[in-house]
Amino acid sequence: MNVPLPKFKNPPVVETVLGVQFDEIEGLLTPHLGLLWHKYRSNLPLIEEHPLLGPAIEKFDVQPPSPIEIAFEPKPESRAWFLNRPRSELIQVQRDRFIRNWRKVADVSYPNYEPLRKQFEQDFALFQEFIETEKLGSINVNQCEVTYVNHIEPAIGVWESHSQIDKILRNWTCWAGSDKFLPVPEDASIRLRFRIPDASGRPIGRLQAELRSARKLTDGAAIFVLNLTARGRPTGSDVDAVLDFLDLGREWVVRGFTELTTTEMHNIWERF
Repeated sequence: MNVPLPKFKNPPVVETVLGVQFDEIEGLLTPHLGLLWHKYRSNLPLIEEHPLLGPAIEKFDVQPPSPIEIAFEPKPESRAWFLNRPRSELIQVQRDRFIRNWRKVADVSYPNYEPLRKQFEQDFALFQEFIETEKLGSINVNQCEVTYVNHIEPAIGVWESHSQIDKILRNWTCWAGSDKFLPVPEDASIRLRFRIPDASGRPIGRLQAELRSARKLTDGAAIFVLNLTARGRPTGSDVDAVLDFLDLGREWVVRGFTELTTTEMHNIWERF
């Protein structure tokens, strides 16, 4: 029997990303992005241009190499953003990416995964139809991604300073060196990676969790930013295969978030 996913009445999520990466569509040029925008314009009437995102692929056959910076001549293409007026929802499109974001604006609550999944399904189907109708090429999906961005704010009686990582992450040892020479750290950054296996145990993706200290722009108050990203290769390029991996990625994000964070914070977020 499947164990139900943990749920929270007031989760700290401030942004979600549901996206696919595919082999570069050579025929998709910048002018086509304007034509594509008209397909979404009634719901997403604003448009912006942003730099291209680089490729991100989870590999398991070789160890990832050390980062190497290589300078390239800037490409003429760009990444288009289609946004609603509150800027809480947007679509990002470039030659090898289609991404659907939800972002918390003002006091808008997280709408839960199911409606976001449904909106992604409709919007991605419209994108596929556009590519086919315009005869621009084919969409060969090579990665899917689910990302949740969480802003963890101080809670009275639980934590108030960046040195209290143990109040956020479960089983994290408090800072207490045996020689008691170093003071408590003023900030911290932690990154963890977990392999996502298929039914046979073969790795098909990774869950990446990153916690870093930050401060609110409004009043400078201490917060922690916890990003969780599940990324990997789906079994195919059709919508069903993409949605299957997004569902799997969401499960890993939610269960990972719950297992990594403390019971004290679960009480603050009203787990049920």
